[in-house]
Amino acid sequence: MTRQLILVEGLPGSGKSTIAKMVSDILIQRGLRVKLFQEGDLNHPADYEGVAFFTADEFVDLLDAHPACLDILESKAITYRNGYLIPYRQIKEELGEAFPDHTVEEIFSRDIYELPFEQNKDLITSKWRSFTESVLAANDDTFIIFECCFIQNPLTMGLVKCNQSREDNVNYVLELERIVQALNPLLIYIDQKDIAYTFDKAVMERPKEWSEGFIQYYTNQGWGASKGYHGVSGTVKVLQARKELETEIYQILKMDKYWLDNSEYNLSFCQNELENILNEAFKGVGGERRSVYGQDL
Repeated sequence: MTRQLILVEGLPGSGKSTIAKMVSDILIQRGLRVKLFQEGDLNHPADYEGVAFFTADEFVDLLDAHPACLDILESKAITYRNGYLIPYRQIKEELGEAFPDHTVEEIFSRDIYELPFEQNKDLITSKWRSFTESVLAANDDTFIIFECCFIQNPLTMGLVKCNQSREDNVNYVLELERIVQALNPLLIYIDQKDIAYTFDKAVMERPKEWSEGFIQYYTNQGWGASKGYHGVSGTVKVLQARKELETEIYQILKMDKYWLDNSEYNLSFCQNELENILNEAFKGVGGERRSVYGQDL
């Protein structure tokens, strides 16, 4: 079976972006065609970034509340099912001050990752189905690499934001696995053994606004809030819970998968490991599936 999708996952600060770029570079150096979609890509083919969903009635109310933006919203909104998708971040980047911040803020309240869990899951899984169908229909030899949207985003929504049950969170990811099965995906999970160190490193390296927003997101709602967690230490506890669930899901998944320890942030080591992983993964396409997590599948 042809392999068409590579998924790179791991906790924040684990090195996902670097590893995903490494995978892309290795494949390109081998003369292969590659499309890399990293976290935050506004044109992601299987996920939503900066996109809100409004039912038909909600959209009418939005137009009534923001008459100055009526033409913009009517021309940019995308009819979808019984409502509209509004790619508000793309609109803001395109139009700037002509698309007022207060309008953006109201639209953000209906961002797909601000919706109730079941509605989010429905919209996201539908997007993944459309993506898979489009790849199969294209029937070309391009390798597609996704960073973080396969496990991280469902668990950020289900565990961190909504405090859904273990079953709900696991089933969300397993549904995505079923959807992409026809693409013969490869999962590379980036491990960090010391989560507190990893998060502290990310806080030091990234803008203060990022860490403040991240800590608030992880402790003021969902699982973190239910435990009464606060600050950096509380955030680390939520990340530890997320890691435990991600590890459990990793072990359940039936796709080709590899566990890459990046605790030392050693780029040379990772480069060599990725070369070996890709050699093994592509040699085994259509044959025996293996996992370097510690046992053969």
